Amino acid sequence: MNTEAQTFSLAVSGMTCGGCVGRVEKALQAVAGTEDVSVNLATGKASFRYPSQDLQPVLQALADAGYPARTERLELAVEGMNCGSCVGRVENALRAVPGVVSVAVNLATQRAVVEVPAGSDLGSALENASSAAGYPASRHNDSAFAQDREREDREKQLTGLRRALVIAAVFTLPIFVLDMGGHFIPAFHHWLMATLGQQTLHVLFFVLASVVQFGPGLRFYRHGFPALLRGGPDMNSLVMLGTSAAWGYSVVATFIPQVLPEGTVHVYFEASAVIITLILVGRYLEAIARGRTSEAIRHLLQLQARTARVLRGTATQLEEEDIPVEQVQLGDRILVRPGETIPVDGTLLDGEAWVDESMVTGEPVPVHKSAQAENTELVGGTVLKNGSLTFTATHIGADTLLARIVRMVEEAQGSKLPIQALVDKVTLVFVPVVMALALLTLAVWLVFGPEPALTLALVNAVAVLIIACPCAMGLATPTSIMVGTGKAAELGILFRRGEALQTLRNVDLIALDKTGTLTLGQPELTDLETATGFAEDQVLQAVAAVERQSEHPIGEAIVAAAKARGLTLQEPSQFESVSGMGVSADVAGQALQIGADRYMRQLGLDPDLFRDTAERLADEGKTPLYAAIDGKIAAIIAVSDPIKDSTPAAIQTLKAAGLQVAMITGDNRRTAEAIARQLGIDTVMAEVMPDGKVDAIKQLRAEGNRVAFVGDGINDAPALAEADIGIAIGTGTDIAIEAAEVVLMSGDLRNVPTAIDLSRATLRNIRQNLFWAFAYNTALIPVAAGVLYPVAGILLSPVFAAAAMAASSVCVLGNALRLKRYRAPQQTT
Repeated sequence: MNTEAQTFSLAVSGMTCGGCVGRVEKALQAVAGTEDVSVNLATGKASFRYPSQDLQPVLQALADAGYPARTERLELAVEGMNCGSCVGRVENALRAVPGVVSVAVNLATQRAVVEVPAGSDLGSALENASSAAGYPASRHNDSAFAQDREREDREKQLTGLRRALVIAAVFTLPIFVLDMGGHFIPAFHHWLMATLGQQTLHVLFFVLASVVQFGPGLRFYRHGFPALLRGGPDMNSLVMLGTSAAWGYSVVATFIPQVLPEGTVHVYFEASAVIITLILVGRYLEAIARGRTSEAIRHLLQLQARTARVLRGTATQLEEEDIPVEQVQLGDRILVRPGETIPVDGTLLDGEAWVDESMVTGEPVPVHKSAQAENTELVGGTVLKNGSLTFTATHIGADTLLARIVRMVEEAQGSKLPIQALVDKVTLVFVPVVMALALLTLAVWLVFGPEPALTLALVNAVAVLIIACPCAMGLATPTSIMVGTGKAAELGILFRRGEALQTLRNVDLIALDKTGTLTLGQPELTDLETATGFAEDQVLQAVAAVERQSEHPIGEAIVAAAKARGLTLQEPSQFESVSGMGVSADVAGQALQIGADRYMRQLGLDPDLFRDTAERLADEGKTPLYAAIDGKIAAIIAVSDPIKDSTPAAIQTLKAAGLQVAMITGDNRRTAEAIARQLGIDTVMAEVMPDGKVDAIKQLRAEGNRVAFVGDGINDAPALAEADIGIAIGTGTDIAIEAAEVVLMSGDLRNVPTAIDLSRATLRNIRQNLFWAFAYNTALIPVAAGVLYPVAGILLSPVFAAAAMAASSVCVLGNALRLKRYRAPQQTT
């Protein structure tokens, strides 16, 4: 893989079925340098890696394939332009940015409108290019409001489909009523023949059907005919050919019937018009349903505040100023009042309040925030319930947690599951195969069919073309992924990679880190027993002085206990951390070593002095540590990390689901087994060094298990990457989160069984969709071809074929949307 390649995502127009997806992928893969190509029908986007910012070869390849990338307009406010030559320099600078389609600069408004591929995110590059030319620029419509443009595009598409559907329905209804009414009501038929006559009626049908065929139906020609010429027919090609055959045959029968064999003069204007109308009904309903599948992203984007109240001025005289959120700078002081949305991420400076963080964690209970606690973090997009808060902006724009969540969800929704590979292969060849089957049907009926053979051959060939449109196949997987990952985000579960949805359901063993995962990660000093000749406060004072330099939670617990006793801590010297063992330093001329029993033995000291105490502490699930002063063991120290309230229920729910549970910890075996007994954990891997977690995961996998590892710390990142699925606790470190495929935004372990259950529900939904899509086509193509006619006299009308085809896509989308009603499994207590 080219490590210098960047990931791009382009909105592609014209895709209507799985076959289109395959052709877009082939077009992109044919461009030199493209890698990891993935095309999603439900989102209408193509993602790929490409080693250059110059996307012109990619854009040209898409256009040549008949699926041009959609473009969007970015508006820049440009400073310093005062003459026509300035305009030229700005235009040249902006045009030089790779990927730019067109540029228009207006001197009077001091604005530049740049057309770029939708989703290419060239805003920063354009700003930099203009500024480098001497004309500072800033985006007038920041990408934070991209949802507005997407909503406008979606509404425009819906409006166009609605207009086309109304026109088609208005002109089709008279044909349907007059033709079908004449068939089923003899008196009505006789009245029509007496008043209008058959030829006049057929001419009227011709006029009405032609409006439908080349009005609303023109969209099928615009996409289907070029695809046919390129040798890559799609579903538009099928509809175009089917309706054109029905309409063209009817035109011949109406105006030059003498060229047709006797007994074959029939018109099918109602079939061509009704087919187009029904397919437009299906597409309209599809467009509505597709919009609902991406509601999760829109909901997340709507959480972002549009403005921020920034405090400017001196410490003695601060003034409030409301500015657009995209203009907030790092370090700005921001004031938020009750009921308002926190605009960006930050650190609390002043105030106390309850904040609704359900958009991040999925937990409905507000969280208390107070400036009295050090480094209290606030998350942009969360809502202040009461009180007022002043905070410093620490993450803005694309770096905020909300923006990162949106990116994670978008990437997951746009990714492709392994199960989709088979679907893509089938749909890519499906349309050409269907066209061949339609020709075969036409030939068989012409040669072997009863009279009127030509009419029956045409009707059945058209039915085959219409019934086989593979829309449902192409929508089956991506729509379920979109809804499933969106629902997961609502529950505080982020699938960073869509394929994790498929892999997670297959795991049979959950390996859990202990500290910060099973426990709160906030240990407390519970026991301190000294050896003969050592005073408790003096030992604690010396040990705490050393642990001040350690960032380990156990060290923080010891320091907190010393401060609680009012002990003064001196500065240590020659501090050294021994990985997986402990720490050492000099304090007031004394040499101190603090760590586990194995560290004492490495130093040549015998921890058995406190054997009975250590065994008691271990049986209580506490972690015993030892302190050595000037070469003598001075004390045994017990630190207990309280188990999270949610942990027991999560473990029992996992076991109830048939999963094995393992704990990986650096604690000594006795302590680890005590905790395992308390929680009902099956397998304990104790005394594991930080760099040994990967080996522990490998050992579990070597035993034939499909392993999901749950962790939160920096030293968990390699194990998260090694496991079949890495699940990171979102309250942990960024490194752990980046290494994982699934992120739990709250520290609640009950979301682990929920994530697994949702994975299974999503894959079950996909299989249902694929079954109905494939079963529908497999079963109805032979019926459309007329295999039941010799034994039962049954033929499938093209009209019913169109209705069934439209219904299949709507059913698949409707089934995917059922995931929006997903509820987490009942937790076992």
